[in-house]
Amino acid sequence: MVDRSRNAPLDQPRDLAERMARRSKADGFVRETFVLPRLDARARARAFFEAWPKAAYMSGVESWRELPGDTIEFTMRRLPTAD
Repeated sequence: MVDRSRNAPLDQPRDLAERMARRSKADGFVRETFVLPRLDARARARAFFEAWPKAAYMSGVESWRELPGDTIEFTMRRLPTAD
C-alpha cells in the first residue's frame, strides 16, 4: 500500500518509470535505455537506426529526457526480428 500522507517522500521519476514498466504488457518489442552526453546520444541513435532500420524493425525512440550536464536519457525500441 502506498502512503499518500503529507509526510510521505515523493516518488522519483525513475520510481514511476519502474512501476510502469512492471505493469506494462509484453508487447514483443526489445528496449534499450541509454544515458549519454548529447552528441554521443545522437550518434548512438543513428547507429541504432542503421543496425535496425525503422521500416523493417518498427524501431524508434520510445522516450527521452534531458538530464543535468547536457546528458540525455533515452529508450530505443525495436522488434526482435524483421518480417
